[in-house]
Amino acid sequence: MSATWTVETLARDLASGRSSSRELVEQALARIADPAGEGVRAVLKVYADSARADAEHADRLRKAGIVRSPVDGLPITVKDLFDVGGEVTRAGSKLLTDAPPAAADAPAVARLRAAGAVIVGRSNMVEFAYGAVGLNPHYGTPKNPWDRKTGRVPGGSSSGAAVAVADGMCVMGLGSDTGGSVRLPAGLCGIAGFKPTARRVPREGAFPLSYTLDSVGPLANSIACCAVYDAVLAGEPQAGLAQLPARGLRLLVPRSSVLDELDPAVSRAFDAALAALSRAGAAIAEQPLPALDRGGDYFRGGGFAGAEALHVHLARLDRLAEFDRRVAMRIETGRSLSATDYVELGFLRRACLREVGAAAAPHDAMLMPTCPCVAPPIAEADASDEDYRHWNGRILRNARLINFFDGCAATLPCHAPGEAPVGLMVCGAAMTDRHVLAAAQAVESVLRKRA
Repeated sequence: MSATWTVETLARDLASGRSSSRELVEQALARIADPAGEGVRAVLKVYADSARADAEHADRLRKAGIVRSPVDGLPITVKDLFDVGGEVTRAGSKLLTDAPPAAADAPAVARLRAAGAVIVGRSNMVEFAYGAVGLNPHYGTPKNPWDRKTGRVPGGSSSGAAVAVADGMCVMGLGSDTGGSVRLPAGLCGIAGFKPTARRVPREGAFPLSYTLDSVGPLANSIACCAVYDAVLAGEPQAGLAQLPARGLRLLVPRSSVLDELDPAVSRAFDAALAALSRAGAAIAEQPLPALDRGGDYFRGGGFAGAEALHVHLARLDRLAEFDRRVAMRIETGRSLSATDYVELGFLRRACLREVGAAAAPHDAMLMPTCPCVAPPIAEADASDEDYRHWNGRILRNARLINFFDGCAATLPCHAPGEAPVGLMVCGAAMTDRHVLAAAQAVESVLRKRA
């Protein structure tokens, strides 16, 4: 499977008879099984037999004139924390290997199946989704598609999903995003991803990290692909995105800590993207946004995720020695938050929502780098606990702000061909999802012409 294929291209090939779902699935399975690739680390379990059967069913329906959705017959992966009926949900951990199998598919998975998506496997992840680097000492860490000889981090926590999409093992990887876990691996691996407003997509049947911040979204090769899958996941009609022209697009660049201490490659790519958008006629405004400078208050002690992850794992706290020690370390950090700290977080969040909402309202979207750095080498990020903390915090810095103010955001590549992947984040307030996706698609069209 070509890693550059999109839903639109594949659907057109299926409709014309140039390809079949079975052929696409076979290509995806071959990429997963390739001993020279990252399949063994990116996909923890392969559903070869059921995927072939589902693909053949999709092909029979298509011959009968029945197409269930634009993604009918296309191979996908699902992150290891989603329930798949009859399977154990391990959430990237070995502690849950003996857990009872899921009684039914998670609603997000069920909606994808009903749309005709073909699940080829379960993708690797950071244990219990608690990490932005992408390391997993239990099942291995899939290498970023860029500079594979060096071996760079994929980003987390949806690490396997990003590598699987980038390497052509699937058309879409279903991920979860609590502080950037869809957008960070997508950005670092050079693909697209979308974090919806949390309440738009059901989270039941997904092993939780944070009851407050978790959201469910797709990783794919384009914003249009993400938009199609987003509609399926949200249970919305496939109406397509509004066609927003780049000329006159109103974009806000917050002059805040999200632009501080960028890697030179990130700074160059971000500035070049802004310049290209300006030349295309987009109206780019810059203004301070102090709400985005208060991360130290929002995420002290792990913030909502710190307190809530501690609650999620209460029954397993006597087994912390069996966890990835970096995950255990972060869970333990949640002990430092008091009940009054947790209540205060709620007030801080409401104030942040008001300030960001007011600043965003006159604009189609906000722009910022998805991540302030390019993907570091795995060996460097894993060298010590201090190195891990540094890289985890640095990678998380920008993306997690969107979850805190209950927003939505897409990431798309903005780097020049051949350079290290850099993600551009197109963000908006809660429930502006489809408009933000339309703005992201307009941005993407400008940047692709530049490339």
